[in-house]
Amino acid sequence: MTLSRVLLVTGLGVLGLLTGCSKSEPEGTLPRVGVQTVQSADFAARVTLTGDIQARVQTDLSFRVGGKIISRAVDVGDHVKAKQVLARLDPKDLQNNVASAKAEVFAAQARVTQTQAAFVRQQKLLPKGYTSQSEYDAAQASLRSNQSALKAAQAQLANANEQLSYTALVSEADGVITERQAEVGQVVQATMPIFSLARDGERDAVFNVYESLLAGTPSDASVVVSLLDDPKVQARGAVREITPTVSAQSGTVQVKVGLQDVPPAMQLGAPVTVTTQGRGKPSVELPWSALTKGLKKPAVWIVGEGDKVQLREVEVSRYLTGTVVIGKGLDGGEVVVVTGGQLLHPGMKVEKVPAKAPESPL
Repeated sequence: MTLSRVLLVTGLGVLGLLTGCSKSEPEGTLPRVGVQTVQSADFAARVTLTGDIQARVQTDLSFRVGGKIISRAVDVGDHVKAKQVLARLDPKDLQNNVASAKAEVFAAQARVTQTQAAFVRQQKLLPKGYTSQSEYDAAQASLRSNQSALKAAQAQLANANEQLSYTALVSEADGVITERQAEVGQVVQATMPIFSLARDGERDAVFNVYESLLAGTPSDASVVVSLLDDPKVQARGAVREITPTVSAQSGTVQVKVGLQDVPPAMQLGAPVTVTTQGRGKPSVELPWSALTKGLKKPAVWIVGEGDKVQLREVEVSRYLTGTVVIGKGLDGGEVVVVTGGQLLHPGMKVEKVPAKAPESPL
């Protein structure tokens, strides 16, 4: 009997220990998570773009008449002056037109001289009664008709001479030839581009920018453009034009920055960079480890009342190195799980530990 009592007491003692352990287990085995109390702040991403220097005014130069190119005086990269001849067409056909127009003028002048003499005779004979009024009127009408024909022939001659002058392609202004689209011996049509001219004067820095980067208006339209090869070479400018349409090939819009006091090293076509910052938007910045996935969108774990967690879908506005910027879904003062959220489920109670730095999930 003594042995039985001993065994009974021992069994009751072990049962009591097990019962005591089961009562304290939930509190000792709560998942420990690193948390961060988020603060909303204006976030403005800095963006570095690469572009090139272009002339403010660029012109396509073309002949105003068609023909065969017989000479070319300039090439790509050449600096030209206003009124300088750049290329010439074969003038033979137009020279023949000028000769024909001159012959027509001479013939018209002879007819005017002849009819004018006849009219003068009629003027002298009419008062004396040696001619009739009808003959006088006919002589006058013939003179006026021939005078009109002479004016038309002279206009045709002027037009032929003008057409002949168009066989020389002349630069409209000082500038640099940036492109050549035709060669000697090629037959070209009127208005077909032969050269592209970048005019001297104002310069732009031109950048191709993805439309999403322009969603927020820049806080400062003034920017500093730096030469890619030598960042010390700089020019200040301001955004003067943004194309209203998106390029179908690249999916970008073109942004032109008008430059002031352009240094000589920033020549046409020189690659340049600019770093700009958009207007800040209220956002929350969190470590990568805080981000998880909801049903359809990115999400984070929120520690709420009673230290219980809930999954909250958020909108990520930007991914950075080591952190993400949450644009929508979080308010300042909320507690977010930063580390240890791999095995959580909605409604689970957790033990909070301040997270001072992002940690890689285990």
